[in-house]
Amino acid sequence: MDAKIKLKVQGLTNSQIKSGAYALILAEDGPRRIPVIVGISEAQSIAIAIEKVTPPRPMTHDLFVQFAKSFQIRLLNVLICRFEDGIYYSEMTFTDGISETRIDSRTSDAVAIALRMNCDILVKESILDQCGMVMDDNNLSDLGEAFFAKETNPEDMVDADREKIQEWLRLLQKSEIEERMSKAIEEENYELAGLYKEEMQRREKEGDNA
Repeated sequence: MDAKIKLKVQGLTNSQIKSGAYALILAEDGPRRIPVIVGISEAQSIAIAIEKVTPPRPMTHDLFVQFAKSFQIRLLNVLICRFEDGIYYSEMTFTDGISETRIDSRTSDAVAIALRMNCDILVKESILDQCGMVMDDNNLSDLGEAFFAKETNPEDMVDADREKIQEWLRLLQKSEIEERMSKAIEEENYELAGLYKEEMQRREKEGDNA
């Protein structure tokens, strides 16, 4: 049976290399972290819940919570139950005191509501094994950037100068660069392959094999 692991919200980070991108960092009681891409409005809602700020007018997630409480409906837990094509799928389990109901939800919405209703955020152990990132340095921005690096290509960094692209390349593992370089050559994208080759040469010169 797939065990369920409790997660806590470690925080939010925005990318310096990918404009307008935010990652919600979820952490187990251990070294693994799950970064989940969220939109700007969802990031704002989650940040408000983390900081326990009361907005002048209720946000959508606040309205949902008020509605549920008005009808004595309680959120038991949120479960990240599936990961497909880079997307996390979640279920929210509610009870009215008599029966339980599971509702499909975007993970960002589920977390925003869970923070407001003080319930557990869980993930299937198989998903944590598959997607969890272990970082030696627990700096939140470093973790977020490492995740965005895996999801980004230089072509996407249309507003980035060469220095920004070089910063991004430093976040990639050697095996990832080699794989990307081979693919670029195969697709005859020699300009892109040249960027990867330059980074490989820099690491060889500096004795950096990471």
